[in-house]
Parts: sequence; structure tokens; C-alpha cells
Amino acid sequence: MTKLKRNILLCLCAALLLTGTFFGIRYLKSLSDYRRAVAKISFGDIDPTDVRDGIYTGECDVGFVYARVRVTVDSGRLVSVELLEHKNGRGSPAESILETMTERQSIYVDTVSGATNSSLVLEKAVETALRQGLEAG
Repeated sequence: MTKLKRNILLCLCAALLLTGTFFGIRYLKSLSDYRRAVAKISFGDIDPTDVRDGIYTGECDVGFVYARVRVTVDSGRLVSVELLEHKNGRGSPAESILETMTERQSIYVDTVSGATNSSLVLEKAVETALRQGLEAG
């Protein structure tokens, strides 16, 4: 191998290593930001009976997980909670909590094992939607 070819190969390897390092660090920062955002999710105490009748849309975005929902309230009852959008990675099983919310008439239900972060994001999206009905009242 000639000296020129060896130098080109070394430069290519160095460039690939630097590029990989850059994207690896960027991904780890995104992951850290995501974990921090999930940890910061907090809930108020919203009772559906306090929410004015209507249809409300809410969302929650923590980076790797995003949810947008439509919530219908009638006579102080959660009539329906529809999932409009859910970017979730592997958290699809969490979507079952939406039905549980209407069954139990509460947005504060147990998270789905293995989809805890998606569950929290869905709950927060529903809470955000219902909060609009409190402010309107």
C-alpha cells in the first residue's frame, strides 16, 4: 500500500470515527433530555365532574414520545377519549389506558407495564385537554 493510499484511508477512518462520535453524543443528549422531560411530568387533580361539557383536544410531547387526544365530556362524564396521534417507539400497549379512563371516569389510572412513559404522556395529554374545560367554566 502506498503512503498516499494509507493516508487517505487513515483520514477516512478518522472522519468516520468523528462523525460517529458526534451523532452518538447527540443521541445521548436527546435521550437525556427525553428522560428529564418524562421525569418532570406532573399532574394536577382534575375531576371530570368539574369540566364543562364539550370536546377538547390536548397534547403532550417529551421528545421520543408524543400524544394528541380528543376528549368528549358530557354531564360531567368522560364520554370518550380518542387517540389522534401517538408517536411512541414501543409504547403502543399504553393506548389501552384511554379506554380504562372512560370506564373508571378518571384520567389517573395505572400505567401499562413496559410502556410507562407512553402511559404518562397519554395521561398528561388527556389532562391538558380537560384543563381547557376547567378554564372555560
